Amino acid sequence: MQLRDGDSMGSKNDMGESRNGIAHRERKTKLGSVENFDYIIIGAGSAGCVLADRLSAGGRDRVLVLEAGGTDRRFWIKTPIGYGRTFADAAVNWKYQTQPNPGLNGRSIYWPRGRVIGGSSSINALVYCRGMPTDFDDWRRMGNVGWGWEDVRPYFERSERHVDVEGRAAGDGPLDVKDVTPLLHPMRRNWLDAAAELGLPLTEDFNGPHPEGFGCYQVNIRDGLRRSASDAFLRPALRRGNLRLETGAWVSKIRFDQRRAVGVDYVRDGSTQFAAANREVILCGGAVNSPQLLQLSGVGPASTLVEAGITPLLDNPAVGGNLQDHLAVVYAFKATQPTLNNELHSTVGKLIAGLRYLLARRGPLALSVNQFGGFARADPQGSRPDVQLYFNPVTYGAGDATRTRIEVDPFPGFYLCFQPTRPTSVGRIDIAGSDFRRAPRIAPNYLSTEKDVADVVHGGRLLQTIARTRAIRSLILEPIAPDLDALGPEALVADFRARASTVYHPVGTCRMGAAAGDSVVDASLRVHGVERLRVVDASVFPTVTSANTHAPTVMVAQRAADLILKGR
Repeated sequence: MQLRDGDSMGSKNDMGESRNGIAHRERKTKLGSVENFDYIIIGAGSAGCVLADRLSAGGRDRVLVLEAGGTDRRFWIKTPIGYGRTFADAAVNWKYQTQPNPGLNGRSIYWPRGRVIGGSSSINALVYCRGMPTDFDDWRRMGNVGWGWEDVRPYFERSERHVDVEGRAAGDGPLDVKDVTPLLHPMRRNWLDAAAELGLPLTEDFNGPHPEGFGCYQVNIRDGLRRSASDAFLRPALRRGNLRLETGAWVSKIRFDQRRAVGVDYVRDGSTQFAAANREVILCGGAVNSPQLLQLSGVGPASTLVEAGITPLLDNPAVGGNLQDHLAVVYAFKATQPTLNNELHSTVGKLIAGLRYLLARRGPLALSVNQFGGFARADPQGSRPDVQLYFNPVTYGAGDATRTRIEVDPFPGFYLCFQPTRPTSVGRIDIAGSDFRRAPRIAPNYLSTEKDVADVVHGGRLLQTIARTRAIRSLILEPIAPDLDALGPEALVADFRARASTVYHPVGTCRMGAAAGDSVVDASLRVHGVERLRVVDASVFPTVTSANTHAPTVMVAQRAADLILKGR
């Protein structure tokens, strides 16, 4: 199927809007040298899209959204399996690299992050998981009033439209959370049988009342197309006259009067412009860009700012700290039966899959590669799930964790994968200089605690146990090195250090908490020590949640919108 990443899906998008409608407004809207808005939202990612919808809904406040990237009207963004193409596409991806990681044998890790309307929700693998209820109770116990499970559950529900296997919808939210179980690969039966052999629980809904167990992942898909935060929240809101979106608008600095945020400087089409905020500036850049922009604006560790030639406005060493992320390792196997490799590797297979998708929005292109998985207790003494599992009926790059490009392997194969859900290692993100165009230094400090090393052993042993079940063993033609079954505890850790990589869930760099110095924002997400400035994105998570971070980021934005509007 000869399709380029920028190819159109047709003259209209999935909502029936003409390409000359909203897309024209994204490109052509001009700002004067100084124009006033009530709210300025920096970043049109998952959180920014939600806030744009909520804050513009009343019609009385003028809202400006500034996005450094460009349009999400791209074939491989809208196509669910297109994650494999956008994974390393600089047109829609910041393509960050971490600093060398001592805990990972000095390796630098590739970090894809969305630089496009919809942010990382436009380039992720579509899995929608809230996390465990205990994750949010932990937030509350850390002093963040209003962020316990019973507090945040209604905000998840506000966004969600659950669609079951029969196509029946429950919930009034705009974000589809779809059960695609009947469309998944037949290996689903092996996954569920493996759980039965081990006496482990099954769950029909990772976002339901009993999320622990083995099952099939729900995804953000509607009518065979990705349902990003842009599709669900931003694009419908852009019909309102009080909401403006500027793309290709790279914010260089938040401007302050004393310690009150009054607007932002940004560069667009080669010229520097200023927009003023009458009420608030809201930073939604994500775990990388939000602390970076705070530091560029003079809010952060004074020593780091001075070294970069920036005059500190507010010394807060917590800005950029508390970085957490999920690490996973993948084990690949050649399979005894056909997998998605058979459909997606050969030219003929690609052609057939492409035609199925274009004609009927069906087949492997209409699904995520992350089909099966679950949450389990790998530590025998554990009181709650401590690993997230993936069982994917596909292999690409034979498990090469250093890849920055995804190519399906020429043989039938499948993956088993685990990630510890609650790492305790923390790192930092800091500016590398005063130039806003320069990528920050990302130092995750992976695998730096004894607890995280122990989690690797527990997770590896559980994965070995799963691979030895009759249900999974019947699928294995041969392991692709390293052989999971042959690894002892020390070898499991050594292999993890050698091959583990991020699962793209960075959080915490503008942590929520009670006091400056230990945190960046308060429980209302207002930046400590300054006025009229909030951070609303995954960077405010006090700790990383137990699963994929898109869903809780949307939740945070929904709750933030209520806090902002209530304070109005």
